[in-house]
Amino acid sequence: MISAAIMVIFPLCMAMAACSDLLTMTIPNRISVVLLASFLAVAPFVGLTLHQILLHLGAGGAVFAVCFALFAFGVMGGGDAKVLTASAVWFGLNDSLVTYLIWVSVFGGLLSILILMMRSQHNLILVYGIPVPETMLHKKKIPYGVAIGAAAFMAYPSAPLMQSALGLVQP
Repeated sequence: MISAAIMVIFPLCMAMAACSDLLTMTIPNRISVVLLASFLAVAPFVGLTLHQILLHLGAGGAVFAVCFALFAFGVMGGGDAKVLTASAVWFGLNDSLVTYLIWVSVFGGLLSILILMMRSQHNLILVYGIPVPETMLHKKKIPYGVAIGAAAFMAYPSAPLMQSALGLVQP
């Protein structure tokens, strides 16, 4: 049961965040709350000690500090910062978090280039009737939640919690 929760909750929340950001340019707070609350609920049952749980929360705190600075400078949206922070807790302070953040950067860069190219061809897209969310063409923001979600799917299999759920290692 706990293994199923670990395999389903995180990916489902990240997919919801990506879809919501793509379609509405917002990520609901409830996704970040569910991520954090569900981590706190499953962590003791997979054998994480209090010290290990605090290290996972510390990973979230470190990511939050960077994301808050990016938010304060107008580089990152609040929803992106919150979901990135909450998702970092699921990885903890280890190599999988670094892998995750690298994937976020890579996918974020690719997404930004793609959207800028798409916006430069705005008229062509409208003429040919290519179905693209209206927010992608007119807003000046980038739906970074899409990059965060894609990175989560790439990095989560190497996260200690997922490895534990698969029975490969102890957390």
